Amino acid sequence: QLQLVESGGGLVQPGGSLRLSCAASGFALDRYAIGWFRRAPGKAREGVSCITSSGGSTNYADSVKGRFTISRDNAKNTVYLQMSSLKSEDTAIYYCAASATCFRVRSGTSDYWGQGTQVTVSS
Repeated sequence: QLQLVESGGGLVQPGGSLRLSCAASGFALDRYAIGWFRRAPGKAREGVSCITSSGGSTNYADSVKGRFTISRDNAKNTVYLQMSSLKSEDTAIYYCAASATCFRVRSGTSDYWGQGTQVTVSS
C-alpha cells in the first residue's frame, strides 16, 4: 500500500519545539518533492514548507520562516519538519504531501497525502 504517514505531533507549551516526521510506505520518497501543510480549526489549509527531491532547495511560509526547518533523509525514506519557538497560532493538524515538484505540491495537486498529525500549542 502506497502511503505517507506523519508522526511526532502532540501538546507543547508556547516557545517549545517538536519534530514532525513524514515517512513513506510502499514507494521511494527520493523522487518526490515533499511539502508540509496545516489546517487550523475554522481556517483554510495553509502551505507551511516544501523541500525538493534532492533536498537542495526549500521554501517556507512567512508565518514560520526562521522558526521551522524542513529536511529529508532519503536513506530513511523520511522527511522532517523541525518546529521551534512554537506559538498558539501554530496549533493545527499537519499533513505531508508528495509530488514531482514543490510547485505542484503548493498547487495542491500532490500524488500522495498523509492522514495528518495534531499539533497543539498551549500552556
